[in-house]
Amino acid sequence: MSIDRTRSSLELLLNISRELASSLDLHTVLERVLVLSTRHVGAERASLIVLGDDGKAADAAIITDGRLHPHTVDQMEGLVTTGLAGWALRHRQTIHVPDTSRDERWERREDDRAERTGAKSAICVPLKAQEDIVGVLTLVHPQPGFFTREHVELVQAIADIAGIAVRNAQLYQSNQEARQRYHELFEDSIDPIVLTGWNGVIQEANRQMGRFTETPVEELIGRNIADLHEVQWDRVGPGFRNLRGGQTVTYESQVHLGTLPARPVQVNVRLVAAGENSALQWLLRDISERKELDSLREDLAAMIYHDLRSPLANIQSSLDILDSMLPPAERDELEPIFQIALRSADRMHRLISSLLDINRLEAGQPISNKKPVDPKALLEEAAEAVRAAVQGKRQQLTLEVPEALPTVLADGDMLRRVLINLLENASKFTPPQGSLTAGARAENGRLVMWVDDTGPGIPEEAREVVFQKFSRLQATGSPKGMGLGLAFCRLAVEAHGGRIWVEDRPVAGSRFIFYLPAGAGEPDTTDTNSRNG
Repeated sequence: MSIDRTRSSLELLLNISRELASSLDLHTVLERVLVLSTRHVGAERASLIVLGDDGKAADAAIITDGRLHPHTVDQMEGLVTTGLAGWALRHRQTIHVPDTSRDERWERREDDRAERTGAKSAICVPLKAQEDIVGVLTLVHPQPGFFTREHVELVQAIADIAGIAVRNAQLYQSNQEARQRYHELFEDSIDPIVLTGWNGVIQEANRQMGRFTETPVEELIGRNIADLHEVQWDRVGPGFRNLRGGQTVTYESQVHLGTLPARPVQVNVRLVAAGENSALQWLLRDISERKELDSLREDLAAMIYHDLRSPLANIQSSLDILDSMLPPAERDELEPIFQIALRSADRMHRLISSLLDINRLEAGQPISNKKPVDPKALLEEAAEAVRAAVQGKRQQLTLEVPEALPTVLADGDMLRRVLINLLENASKFTPPQGSLTAGARAENGRLVMWVDDTGPGIPEEAREVVFQKFSRLQATGSPKGMGLGLAFCRLAVEAHGGRIWVEDRPVAGSRFIFYLPAGAGEPDTTDTNSRNG
């Protein structure tokens, strides 16, 4: 090839590259590739089919005698699996066919008969973007042998440029579609949403946020997120550093803006991509109705618990009187039945007392009836209370209690119920013939107590959840319950200045551990996750 021709080809490719780079609209790029290709190699007609991620035809353009023709993608679908285009895509190679009547890869039509247009010459080139095939370009001339090796090289060079242009247009189109979907989700969300920078300044707010705050959206822009609600900095971290890893932080707060009354919200904040930059997305879900329902439920529960105590006390006293009145001749026969009734009444009494304690402790009421308590006696009483249930499942209960243990200043009945709850919980989740262990020891001026089981264990992600009210493990076969026992345990232990947590046992099962200050100590703020039982 002469120097002049080489220079002319390079100028041509440079102009083609510039022209294709002037648009990111996919269909416009397809049409320009076809027009430029047919113009510079003298082709009569051409087609360019773009492939989607699934390898099927996603878009296409057709040109004949310089005119673009309408088409459907369905019409192009067959071409990517058959004929020259199908072969080029399967083998990832350029095809030059000097005479279509002599090449079996050419898919013949009525128009190809000798009495009509007859044989033709064709070039078919797969479009590549790096190693990916993004489309296939086919050019046809009505004269056999028309295309030369220089034509093929030129078309291949155009295809190389076109492949990158098509991929860029696809990426731009995908990005635009994603932005449009996000915008629609953002604006149409039923929840109020704002986007802020890392300085907390609001950059965008959706319509729902404007309605929720009764503030025009344009007036929210530029304000700080801390002006909108009470940010829990211990959760998001100073400078929002806890969000930089991409995790979502959730907490409850209150929206306070202008003269509007404060409203409770659940806040979900996370890092999102915003164009080339990143932003923080704050979703504020109105939980006013939920809070009202929770309040009504708790008031109703407290009323029911109070109303149950009196008749239950009458049942217990009546059972005691009846037990004392049993004729000696019938005692052996009826005593087991009375014991079942007494244990059931005691269990109901413990449950009602714990529910009332939950309400009191959540309201911040202090424990007023603290007295020196013997931990060994507490463990023995708790073990006796659950012994019948444990024996019913043929389980073995062992106490590991040293002789010398420090006393604790506590509400003895409340701590006894904590131990009973932990033991009952352990028995529920331990299979028949399993084993339970409860123990205590003195450690660094504290009393440490624990309950082990040989059940399935608790997943790490659920070890905080199990201490929340109305939370239960959802594993198949898990025992049913209200999800209040462990919530009571945590409230009771923390009200005594202690901490409670759960961890895996070395072999199998779970270990619930709690500690109390030996005496009237203040609450310990040490991180319990670093402690071993």
